[in-house]
Amino acid sequence: MHERLTELAYLAAWRGVRLLPESAAYALSRRFADRAVRKNGRGVQQLRRNLTRVVGTEPDDALMRASMRSYARYWVEAFRLPSMSTATIASKFEMHGYEPVHERAQQGLGSIVALPHCGNWDFAGAWVPQIAGDPLTTVAERLKPEGVFRRFLEFRESLGMRIIPTSGGDRNPQAALGEALDDGHVVALVADRDLAKGGTEVEFFGESTTFPSGPALLAIRNRVELFTANIHYEHDRAVCHITGPVDTGTGPLRDRVALTTQRVASAFEAGIRAHPADWHMLQRFWTADFERTRAPERSA
Repeated sequence: MHERLTELAYLAAWRGVRLLPESAAYALSRRFADRAVRKNGRGVQQLRRNLTRVVGTEPDDALMRASMRSYARYWVEAFRLPSMSTATIASKFEMHGYEPVHERAQQGLGSIVALPHCGNWDFAGAWVPQIAGDPLTTVAERLKPEGVFRRFLEFRESLGMRIIPTSGGDRNPQAALGEALDDGHVVALVADRDLAKGGTEVEFFGESTTFPSGPALLAIRNRVELFTANIHYEHDRAVCHITGPVDTGTGPLRDRVALTTQRVASAFEAGIRAHPADWHMLQRFWTADFERTRAPERSA
């Protein structure tokens, strides 16, 4: 019953936000964000801890409001994206540095673009096939309930993306992504959360955490170029800057994966430092946070 109610809530939001006038939808999202900051729930508290590491001091109320407004804005745009025309997407999303990725795609050569949970990554996923005309493949975390996952799958496929589930599919994700690269696809991977908890240790804003190894491993094994992207909001549009290719080094595979993943983390760090409000990280992130929650309580 709980899963069904969750699915119905997502469906209601999806339809309701699309029916609202755009100005009303954004105004409602800002009020929701400001209310969330005032309530200071668990997610907001974790966001504050994460941003403290990014900016070096506890974020003030202005940064917290801007950050939650950015997060709420992402959801409004995600719900409205399926009804946006190609012209609207082009007007709301600005791409920089995509030329080498596009040139490779036009030659039938695959590329990997790794990006963090910043700004609106779904806009980027829609822009590549709809505006640039390049095939794009990405992965999707299998959400619960299954109905919500299926709706997100259909949503992203309606924007022109090819989606590979991270688990529960009929193919190994790494093998399927390798085939997409062989076919000249742009493979976009959101790569700042190590959901499998088996990634590569990196230093990020001066502290230890783990990043998924997938982008580095795919680039090295398939001998394709790896780029990074950072997305932030500027007034009425999302702006993406692509950099790279990342140097994947030489030598033993394990060393190359570690070095490449650290370089990806450093590229993400630069973008997040420039636009901290647009990093949507409301979950525990650094190794120390996980270790603190696992530490046994001391007896009195």
